[in-house]
Amino acid sequence: MAAGNDVTPTAYIQHHLQNLTFGNHPENGWSLAHSALEAREMGFWAIHLDTMGWSIAMGVLFIWVFRKAGKIATTGVPGKLQNAVEMVIEFIENLVQGAFHGRNPLIAPLALTLFVWILLMNTLKLIPIDYFPELFMRLGVDYMKIVPTTDPNATLGIALGAFFLILYYSIKVKGVGGFAKELSLTPFNHWALIPFNLLLEIIALLVKPFSLAMRLFGNMFAGEVIFILIAMLPFWAIWLLDVPWAIFHILIVVLQAFIFTVLSVVYLSSAHEQH
Repeated sequence: MAAGNDVTPTAYIQHHLQNLTFGNHPENGWSLAHSALEAREMGFWAIHLDTMGWSIAMGVLFIWVFRKAGKIATTGVPGKLQNAVEMVIEFIENLVQGAFHGRNPLIAPLALTLFVWILLMNTLKLIPIDYFPELFMRLGVDYMKIVPTTDPNATLGIALGAFFLILYYSIKVKGVGGFAKELSLTPFNHWALIPFNLLLEIIALLVKPFSLAMRLFGNMFAGEVIFILIAMLPFWAIWLLDVPWAIFHILIVVLQAFIFTVLSVVYLSSAHEQH
């Protein structure tokens, strides 16, 4: 649905912000939603097929590129792909060395996966806003929202994965008793303040995945809305505003992937610390 005289601004915005949703509708059974109302009526267990599809596609692309770079790697003069991959790996290695103070061989590969995967998903935002929705509409698909990180389900899913690792390593490294002691005696080391400490620490713990998810989602969603608003302007204004905003947004795309990754590593580092 391209912006035009036959499409109202409200309909255009709603169309571009609607996910391709599959679920069990009270009246239609298992089907694709044909409106935002139908998507809501499908309830909690509805699946955003576009979010799932594009996030998996970016994950596969990440694996394919790095596998290809590994297969063609040489000790001689490296090619462009090998150079690029080595730069990313070195960048993540330096990040982990600076932010993680424990010993765990999983952290560096995890940080690499988070950074590159989120970066690839964010980069989809730089594709013209109407290109894939128009293409899929011609193929009979009503909605197609291609940037997974503009969907809070995706960002919260990734953040919860990091959160479960934080809990796992907190218990593994410190033990159940040690982790419980940390929650109950921090920041005030006195038995009388245990209820207050628990309240503070549990809230702080639960806020971690939520803040990770909402920070990434909020920045990507806001950028998406601005691209949509720019697309509704006259043709000459689109080029005047869209190109500078896209160039500026390259920084946001990289920065948000970096922030999510470094905070995940910092949280995992604190999970490995024994007090």
